Amino acid sequence: TEQAVAVVGSIIGGVLLFVLIGITAYLLWKKFCHLLSYEKLTSPVKTTNANATFQDQSTSEVQLKSTSRSRSVPFIIPPTLHGRDWINLTNEEQVQEESDPYMSPQSGPRSSFHSLAGAYLVGTINPELYKFTEDKSETDFPEGNIGRLWFSIEYEQESERLLVSLIKVRKLQPPADSCSPFVKIYLLPDERSYSQSKTKRKTLNPQFDENFVFQVSSKTLLQRTLKFLVYHIDKHKKHHLLGQVIFPLKNETLTDDNKLVIWRDLEKENLEPPSEYGDIQFSLSYNDYLGRLTVVVLRARGLKLLEESHATSVYVKVTLMNHNKFIKSKKTAPVLGSPNPVYNETFSFKADQTELDTASLSLSVLQIIKGEKPHPLGRVVVGPFMYTRGKELEHWNEMINKPKELVKRWHALCHSM
Repeated sequence: TEQAVAVVGSIIGGVLLFVLIGITAYLLWKKFCHLLSYEKLTSPVKTTNANATFQDQSTSEVQLKSTSRSRSVPFIIPPTLHGRDWINLTNEEQVQEESDPYMSPQSGPRSSFHSLAGAYLVGTINPELYKFTEDKSETDFPEGNIGRLWFSIEYEQESERLLVSLIKVRKLQPPADSCSPFVKIYLLPDERSYSQSKTKRKTLNPQFDENFVFQVSSKTLLQRTLKFLVYHIDKHKKHHLLGQVIFPLKNETLTDDNKLVIWRDLEKENLEPPSEYGDIQFSLSYNDYLGRLTVVVLRARGLKLLEESHATSVYVKVTLMNHNKFIKSKKTAPVLGSPNPVYNETFSFKADQTELDTASLSLSVLQIIKGEKPHPLGRVVVGPFMYTRGKELEHWNEMINKPKELVKRWHALCHSM
């Protein structure tokens, strides 16, 4: 009897254990199915295909009311996919038909979800991210332009060599229909020697790609100036100067690993002979809003230097006066003794607009001689009618009539008292 009771108890215990295992497996299966499910939108999106429909509204409402799904994230169709054709799958998911695998982003305002989801599908390219800054140096030419020159410079410290690469010239304006240009390159103040490029036949846009080497010490490098002269050879073998580029090296950082590519517009050379004491070129500008008078000392030519010019240097002193009373003066950096020094230096003075009728500017060119006082080479004064006449007065009045513009002119130097 006891054995029969033990057998029955074992059977009942086995059945209960089997039922418990079954219930546990069922609950785990339900939970797993719950994790793989998703909720439908309460307002399903209308589609263009009449055969493609979503589940009934009542089914969506029942699913949203279920407490077991309160924390799950609803499935949302991105706005970029609205209005597309859809087909029903067996698991009630919706996918786009394969007939339209690529799709452009919709125009118009985007929803916040659209911003998060991205404007483009995976595999498409946004061209806005790959735009490069357009180089306008070969397309934007100012009115009256006579040509533009490209070159590069590099300095080798160890060998003390200046490497100059003549790259190209564009938009030349020759005196005749055809043009056969070439370029001469000087390293000022040495005007006796130069390097010359090959001649390019019958072209207004010559491509040179030639390299030139100048031997110059590192001590004097920043006091030197590159000068490019662009010529045209006519059918009679005569040379005609089309324009020039003057490029001082003093404001550049030249090293072995720093190759500078530069372009400059050609300028016409002043063909008039220099005056008795030489000429100076500078620009004037007045900013009436800031009350600032700006002077840009560009260059001088035809200076009457003393005999030992190779061991001397020349600078320009700019002085602001008011009622012949000294206000302030500034100086350019000295340039190695040359009758045609190049400066390209800018100075600014504080001057109220009411003072322009009584103020004046004096520009004096002086030569430095070792062991002696600076020797004056010439001087010019620009200002109102109270102090000046002729070209100097015209330059001053043009500056006032064109505020914020740089007005450039040549002036003859007078003997300094």
